[in-house]
Amino acid sequence: MSKGTTWLWAGRILTGLFALFMLGASIAPKLLHLPVAEDTLAELGWPAGYAFPIGLIELACLVLYLIPRTSVLGAILMMGLLGGAMATQIRAGSPLFSHVLFSLYLGLFMWGGLWLRAPDLRRLFPLRGWT
Repeated sequence: MSKGTTWLWAGRILTGLFALFMLGASIAPKLLHLPVAEDTLAELGWPAGYAFPIGLIELACLVLYLIPRTSVLGAILMMGLLGGAMATQIRAGSPLFSHVLFSLYLGLFMWGGLWLRAPDLRRLFPLRGWT
């Protein structure tokens, strides 16, 4: 198997894991109106009724990220969303490494998957010694 094929499959796996995590841990609870979604947002200072619209925005960003032609746009929009989540955690006084930076961890995972599966992105952002 060539290096390009290996990177493509590694990127697909990271992308799939990111998508499954977002769907299961964030998007589905909000879209299914599960109490945990509203309760968690309420603990962070969000008024009632915001979970469903946020879930729709997350889903739209994820779909854009998963479509190859719109994947960079989806990643940029998702990163904006994750930045808002990070700001919310900071405002709520949450622990740094487990809560505040969790959005950054997710973003790095997401961009890593895209970088591995998109040769154009690797050419735009080369890592010395990797390409």
